[in-house]
Amino acid sequence: MFAPEKPYRCSPRVALRPEPFGALAYDFGTRRLSFLKTKLLVEVVRTLEAQPNVHTTLAAAGVPDEQRSSYLKALEGLAENGTIERRN
Repeated sequence: MFAPEKPYRCSPRVALRPEPFGALAYDFGTRRLSFLKTKLLVEVVRTLEAQPNVHTTLAAAGVPDEQRSSYLKALEGLAENGTIERRN
């Protein structure tokens, strides 16, 4: 279950390839390809590991308050498919 008050990171099995729209995320474990549809979402995923939790990551990346619920929903989906994972 996704818990934005907890620390996360991009899975070490996942490679991010920059694209004009954002990035492609390829999971070498499952061979699943995901699309990160904005450059700001890519920034959030890349910087998750440097922040104490998801909420702090969104603030540090400059995600506007009115868009945070959308970003939380996107991150929840990325957690469900293994692109991001909780860290200790």
